[in-house]
Amino acid sequence: MRQIHKGGEKSFVDYAGMTIDWVERTSGEVFTAEVFVGCLGASQFLFAEATRTQQLPDWIDSHIHMFEYFDGVTEIIVPDNLKSGVTKAHRYDPDINANYQHFMEHYGVAIVPARAISPKDKAKVENGVGIVERQILAPMRNIIFGSLGEINAAIKSRLAILNAQPFQKMDTSRAKLFELLDKPALKPLPVTRYQYATWKKATISLDYHFTLDDCHYSVPYQYIGKKVEIRATNKSIECFHDNCRIAVHERCHIKYSFVTVTEHMPKGHQEHAKFSIERIQSWAAKIGADTMVFVNHMLNSRAFPQQAYRACLGLLRLSNHYGDTRLDKACHKALTAGATRYQEVEAILKNHLEEVPVNNTMQDAPLIAHENIRGADYYQ
Repeated sequence: MRQIHKGGEKSFVDYAGMTIDWVERTSGEVFTAEVFVGCLGASQFLFAEATRTQQLPDWIDSHIHMFEYFDGVTEIIVPDNLKSGVTKAHRYDPDINANYQHFMEHYGVAIVPARAISPKDKAKVENGVGIVERQILAPMRNIIFGSLGEINAAIKSRLAILNAQPFQKMDTSRAKLFELLDKPALKPLPVTRYQYATWKKATISLDYHFTLDDCHYSVPYQYIGKKVEIRATNKSIECFHDNCRIAVHERCHIKYSFVTVTEHMPKGHQEHAKFSIERIQSWAAKIGADTMVFVNHMLNSRAFPQQAYRACLGLLRLSNHYGDTRLDKACHKALTAGATRYQEVEAILKNHLEEVPVNNTMQDAPLIAHENIRGADYYQ
C-alpha cells in the first residue's frame, strides 16, 4: 500500500550498514564509526552523521542533532527495534527504553517503532540509507580521516549537495520539498536541549538518603527502606518511586557531601537541625544573664561546640519545669561553685539549693598544726 506522509508528521531513523574508519593521529589506533541516518516522510529530506557507537548516548545525541538540522520537531519518530531505543520488541506494545522515553517527552514527539522484521514500515529511511551509502559514504571510503569531527565535516558538505540535487523523476529536490512541505509543519525545538541521563536503582537508607557517586541526597523520610530509581544528569538528580518523582536535587560534585532538604526530615529532626550556637545563645539570653554565661562556659569547655549542643538544650529545657528565675539562679550558683556540667545545675534545682549561699570558709582556712601531720621532712 502506498503510504501518504503529511508534512512534519514523521521522521524515520536507522543506522547505515556501511561504516567508516578514522585513525587517531597520536596513537595510530584505528576506530570504526557508525553512521546514523534520518529522513523526513513528506520531503525525504535527509540527515546523516557519524557516531562512535550505536549505544544509547550516541543514539539520543543523533536524534537531537537531527532535529537541530531540521530546525524543528516532527510529531512521530519511527525507529528500528534497536536495543538502544526499544528494550523489548512487540508487534502491538513494544517497551521503550526509559531514557528514550524521557527524550520523547522532552521534545514532545511520539515514538512508534517499526514492526520487527518489517523494513517496509520504514521504507523511507531504508531508501535514504542506500542513497547515503552510495553518494556519501562510498566516495569517502579511501579518505584517511584523523577524527570523528573530520568525518562529520565531510558528511555535512556532501549532505547539502545530496539534498539540493533534483530527483530523477520529479522536477524538484529534497531541499525544495522540505521548505514547502515539512519545514512549515514542524513543531519548534524546545528551549533547552535534552540532557542524557543515567539510571540507577537504590534503596533509601535509615537516614532517608541515597548515595550516588559518593554523594548523599535526601528523600522524604516516609520512603526509608523503599526501592527507588535514580535519574542523573550533569546538572540534576531525580529520584522516582513507582514511576512518581519524589525528590529532585541539583547535582553535587563534592565527594562524601550531603544534600538534604529540610522538608524531607521528620519533625523531630527538623527541630534539632534548627539549633545552632546563635540560637542556643539567644534562648539562654532570654532566660537570664547567668544562664547565658553558663551556656557559653559549656560551649567553650568542649573541643568542638557541637559536642555541647545536647547538654545546652537539656539545660535550657529545665526552665520548662523550674521556671526561668530559678534556672538563672541555679546557673549563678553553679558558676560560683565552679560547676560546668548540666547534671550539677539539675541537682541544684532538684534540691532547692539555688538560694543557699556557697560556703568557702573551709576552702580558705589555713591548715591546723597537729602531731599526726608529719610534714614533708618525714618522707626524706
